[in-house]
Amino acid sequence: MKDNHRQLYLLLFALALVVNFAGINLDFFTDDPGLYASISKNLIYRHQFFELFTYNQDWLDKPHFPFWMVLASFKVFGISVWAYRLPALLFFLLGLRYTWLFSKKYYGAETAWVAVLITATAQHLVMSNTDVRAEPYLLALVIGSIYHISKLDERFTITDMLLAALLTACAIMTKGIFVIVAIYGALCLQLLFQGRLRELFSLKWIGLVTFSAVFVLPELYALYVQFDLHPEKTVFGRHHVSGIKWFFWDSQFGRFVNNGPITRQSGDVFFYLHTLLWAFAPWCLVFYYSIYQSIKQIVQRKPLAEYYSFGGGMLLLLLFSLSRFQLPFYTNTVFPLFAVMTAPYCYKQLSTFGSYYRSFGLGVYIVLLPLAVLAIHYFSEPGHVAYLVTDCLLFGIVAFMIVKTSAQPARLFLLACAASLFANFYLNAVFYKLVISYRGQIKAADYVNQMSLDKYHLYNLSAENNVFQFYTQRQVNYLPPESFKTINPVGPTLYFANQKTVDSLKVWHVSYKTIKAFPNYRTESIYPDFINKNTRKNTIDSVYLISK
Repeated sequence: MKDNHRQLYLLLFALALVVNFAGINLDFFTDDPGLYASISKNLIYRHQFFELFTYNQDWLDKPHFPFWMVLASFKVFGISVWAYRLPALLFFLLGLRYTWLFSKKYYGAETAWVAVLITATAQHLVMSNTDVRAEPYLLALVIGSIYHISKLDERFTITDMLLAALLTACAIMTKGIFVIVAIYGALCLQLLFQGRLRELFSLKWIGLVTFSAVFVLPELYALYVQFDLHPEKTVFGRHHVSGIKWFFWDSQFGRFVNNGPITRQSGDVFFYLHTLLWAFAPWCLVFYYSIYQSIKQIVQRKPLAEYYSFGGGMLLLLLFSLSRFQLPFYTNTVFPLFAVMTAPYCYKQLSTFGSYYRSFGLGVYIVLLPLAVLAIHYFSEPGHVAYLVTDCLLFGIVAFMIVKTSAQPARLFLLACAASLFANFYLNAVFYKLVISYRGQIKAADYVNQMSLDKYHLYNLSAENNVFQFYTQRQVNYLPPESFKTINPVGPTLYFANQKTVDSLKVWHVSYKTIKAFPNYRTESIYPDFINKNTRKNTIDSVYLISK
């Protein structure tokens, strides 16, 4: 590796860390982080470790591991948005470390640097480090499991077996048993393509599965204590709900075949083909080329350096594509595997067609990402001009250094990194703050946190308003809107309602008194009408604090 490349890699890596951590203290602007943070907060309020609650009701939708990590962070640092994001960001760093170790093991140091930078600058990964759900945890747990499995495949050590089993179990306790498709699937295809599939039944792999099952026992115990021991509880509108059955079937296979308690009406087998164009930007087009080359080599019976990344990444991508539950952040889990596949094609010599394709595949993002930022800033007029100027100057200097000191094809790769960091620094430093300023749930929570309202009971008339639940510094209970018609509150009581609920109360001719209304951007998706300051008012409704 050339010294100037090493220096540029280090510079861009440092900037990538800054950009990924830049949103650690931003207020929540989507509902899921508010929900997960509220559930973790309730673990402290209720002095619980095994049972998950939201709005004082039993909650059965995700396994426990991320909540336990946030609980530990809240215990140490107190309840705050940055303490909620911190453990996820630490797992993100762990994921980068394992991406480096795995890539270096099979491809060398320079490819490892490239793979780490691809992972650290992939669009939806950077976004997910601000809009934190479970994916930063899975990112580290999946690539970490595969790394230790690859070492275990070469030479048995009890350390690698225990670490592989522990990381696999934590991944299962984060998202469910489907994650073994990526982890064990990677191993199976590695053995299959190397003609060693019969080794799958060797003692070390049986031991790996056994230890993984043992390490999953805390999750099973938690579900048993909260649900299986209490068949009288009402969950998903019915009694006798088994948490363990939900864990092994409904949460995974039930969703896949669309017959579980939570269903979705549609799915598109090509969803991720076009979603990755922005979610895995600016690397998606080169990633597609790497898939083509990998399949070509397999068909021609030419050995790959390793099959773990292709096997684990492609199997999980195929599974998600066939499922009806398709969300953009699902594939973040295997982005390190995608990065390992893509890295060699970002800087090495390719065929004439390959070189032209790579130039187009990276060049289009190098142009479009900065242009998109400038267009967003022009139409939205969010203020914070100093941040935009700083962004332009900083990454302008970086781009100048790249052009001056590097040659093709590394230059294109480094410029694509800079373009992604330029765009995401702007999002974290400027644009998300604009979105947050139109989140009425936060302002409503600030209002009820006033000392003069301490004696009021609080109810939420929509289970989706979880940002309000998190920011409110006391217990908030849930009340179905239909029950608001007949409830007779005891003592002073406030009800939080969104625009949809208030509209329903009007249709039902239910009387209520508006205490305070707060402007609110009514959806989590960022649409052009919101970005454009001239049409933004059409996307704004209100959330309300009301009383009987």
